[in-house]
This record gives sequence, structure tokens and C-alpha cells, in this order.
Amino acid sequence: MGNRFPARDRFADGAQFIDGRLRPGTSGRTHAVVDPATGDELLTYELAGAADVDAAVAAALAAFPGWAGATPGERSDALHRFAAVLAERAAEFAAAESLQCGKPIKLSTEFDVPGTVENAAFFAGAARHLEGASAGEYSGDHTSYVRREPIGVVGSIAPWNYPLQMAAWKILPAVAAGNTIVLKPSELTPFTSLMFAQAAQEAGIPDGVINIVNGAGADAGERLVGHPDVVMTSFTGSTAVGKRVAEIATATVKRLHLELGGKAPFLVFDDADLEAAVQGAVAGALINTGQDCTAATRAYVQRPLYDAFVSAVAALMETVRLGDPFAPSTDMGPLISYAHRDRVAGIVDRARGYARVVTGGAAPDGAGLAEGAYYRPTLVVDAAQDSEIVQSEIFGPVLVVLPFDSDDEGIRLANDTPYGLAASVWSRDVYRTGRATREIKAGCVWVNDHIPIISEMPHGGYKASGYGKDMSAYSFEEYTQVKHVMYDNTAVARKDWHRTIFGDRL
Repeated sequence: MGNRFPARDRFADGAQFIDGRLRPGTSGRTHAVVDPATGDELLTYELAGAADVDAAVAAALAAFPGWAGATPGERSDALHRFAAVLAERAAEFAAAESLQCGKPIKLSTEFDVPGTVENAAFFAGAARHLEGASAGEYSGDHTSYVRREPIGVVGSIAPWNYPLQMAAWKILPAVAAGNTIVLKPSELTPFTSLMFAQAAQEAGIPDGVINIVNGAGADAGERLVGHPDVVMTSFTGSTAVGKRVAEIATATVKRLHLELGGKAPFLVFDDADLEAAVQGAVAGALINTGQDCTAATRAYVQRPLYDAFVSAVAALMETVRLGDPFAPSTDMGPLISYAHRDRVAGIVDRARGYARVVTGGAAPDGAGLAEGAYYRPTLVVDAAQDSEIVQSEIFGPVLVVLPFDSDDEGIRLANDTPYGLAASVWSRDVYRTGRATREIKAGCVWVNDHIPIISEMPHGGYKASGYGKDMSAYSFEEYTQVKHVMYDNTAVARKDWHRTIFGDRL
């Protein structure tokens, strides 16, 4: 482990990054970060408590006037330097991400890290383009224009499935717009968020602009969301926890952005390219061991292709190689923890009472795998639409396939869950795909693909998947305050409208 990533040495001073330095937490409790591939303890650190959150918010509040007062060009230059530092340290970030999450190194190297570098480069450019409505004389007697101003201290909470990318998605738009931030990552995966903040400091972003507190949700998380000096909360996580975040934020009238659970449909029409759909379904279902809010979880396949699709998906799943996340040949790593593996296994095991497991459905027992939180790629069929495995977010390497007959039925089934984060449709017919993209209620609908994301386009959901957007210029709407400025152009002391308050028309 030491050769992969020297966690104990790097974080010897603590796992809280406040006002530009590492320090221990003060909650009086510790947490052990565990390698989910081996069960080995990587680092035990002191968790953040309320005092640490208060200190981080105070640092962000003190840093806000200076950072908000920097020109867009100055913030842009700092973020360009930040992107360069991230790129220089790509291998180290990839190793840390794979170690704490169990991700295959090829996923960290080819997806997580370059996506983060690209996101930093995007927001470096976007920092110069905080646009409002054009100035104009809309009343005839006044000139109006719109300012976009930073809102203040942002308190954000990120999940454990993509710790590095989620840190970027929360931090970059906030600081590009001139805000300061306190981020609470998951206590399970603290490494890359801390490294991200350290890299920002090295790039010249002032101390206090980016702060990281690693603590439990009930302590550090709730304190951060409810803090009176935090003006906005951005939360990514489960819908259940999102509801609790919303309750706390409401008490202090905070701006709130929620990116919550998902149950993405994968809708295959009978004219689809079957091979492409099969490849896309397996990749979309198994990315990050299925621990992805946008993962393909419910495949609806029009009946003429159904049997062939099920057979081909099962065969392809059985070729997926589980193994050491640091082995270049490994396709799929473990789940984040033993507890989470047991939760996934429990959903599948309960489904055996009403559905059929075609392949997978168990932890592997091969050499080098039994010690980790591994679970085999799993395909389930013959489940009812209202069953747990179809309706509930599993967050594991499990795909459920159901048949449908008419296009109307397929679209209806695709929409038939509380969630609406992402979806995909597969067809060669532009009219079919056009209808599906219009009628499926999801924040992102892919056509003949599933999973790709780009910095220029927004990410966020419908329905119980939350509201607000990450990435793209649309995210500035989350992190800026819109101000209308209106100038009188007449130089007349007594305006005609004053007669509605006093006197008669002159």
C-alpha cells in the first residue's frame, strides 16, 4: 500500500484542510479508511466536529471579500494554473482514487482524473464569462442591466463514489464565480479531496478559499448545512439524505442544489443496433462497479430483441474481469465497503423470490477476491415493474431487463419510477428517438450511448433526483446572485408616476 499511495505520511498532520493547512479534527472520534479490495486499513484520522466546521466557515468568510473582489481574469488565471497542477499530478491522483474507492486504475486514469483536469480547464475559461441580460432602456426613461455577483460562503457535501470528480463539480463553479467554499466529502474517501485543495493552494488560490472538513454527516454535515454564515448548500447523495439536507437548509433560507438518486432506464427499440445496445448496457451498468447515479439499471427491450439481448448481455457480463484495482487488466473492482456489498446482495437475494438471476448474484470466491468487497456482475429478469429491484436504487453491478411491446409502453415504463436523473434510448429511427428524448422525464437523455458527460453540458435531475445543475455555464446560475441595476436617464426630480402617491398630473 505504501508504494501505491503513502497516505499516512501525506496526512500525518490531520485530514482537515482549513485556511490553507492540514489539521486534526476535534470531534473526539476517529475513522479508519479501508481499502475495499483488501480490507487493509489505509489511514485512521480524527473526524471533524462542529468546531472544525465553524473554523472552516470562518476561514471561508474571511477569504471571501478578497476572492470575490478579484477580477474574472485573475480568477481565470488561477484556475488555469490549478488545471496544470492537476495534470502534472495525474498519476498520483489516480492511484489515490483507486486505493480509497477500489476503482480499476484504468478507470481512474482514463476517466476520473482527466475528467477533473478538463473540468478545471473549462471553469478557468468560464470564469471570464459571467453574463447577464444586455443593457437597455426597457422603461424608456431608465437604463437597466444585470450583474452576476458571487453569493458568499458555499457549504457543499459530496459522496464517496467519485470523490475527486465530485470535489471538482462542487468547488470549481463556486470559486470560478468568486465564492469561497467548505466541502465535506464522505469520510470513507477523504484522500483526493484533500489533495485537490492542496493543489489549488499550490496554484496560487488564496488560503481560505477552499476548505475541506472530513466528518460524519450527523455532526459535520448537519453543522455545515445549518451554519448561519453558509448561504448555499450543494449536496450530492441519496434522496433520503437529500430530504434531510433540505429540511436543515430551509431553517436558514439557504439556496439549495440537490443531485440525488437515480434509476436510469435503458430503452431499446426493436430497430436498435443489438450489438451496440448490448455493449452499452454492460458498460453503462458496470461502470464504477455500478456505483453511479446515472448507471444503466433498468433495461426495457422491445420484445423482438428481448431474448437475444438477455443472452448477449449475460455472455458479455461473464467475461468481465474482477481483480486487483491496480492491475491493468482488471475491469471491475470491489464495492466501496463490505456493508454496501451486503446491501446489494440483500436486494438481489430478495429478488430471487419473484425474479430470475441469469448470471452473477454472488460474491466471487477466487484467489485474491474473497478478502475484498467484490460482487459479480449480475443480470436479473422476470421481475415485476413494481418490485424492489426495479424501483429502488441498488448502486451496484446489477442490471434488470424487462420486455415491452409498444413504444407507448416502453416510454411509460421508463418514466415509471420516482427518479429522473438520466436515461438512454436506442434506435436507428430519428423520430422514435426524438419522441423518447422529449417524453422521458430525466435531466440527461443519451441516444445510442449511455454515461458520457462533458463539462460544457449541465448535469442534474428531475423529480426525486433533485434540482439544480453541476458543470456547464448553467451551474453559474446556482453560484451567483442576479442583481438588476436601473439608472434614471431623465434628471427630472418629480417623475410622472409620483402623482399616484401625491398630487395631480402637472
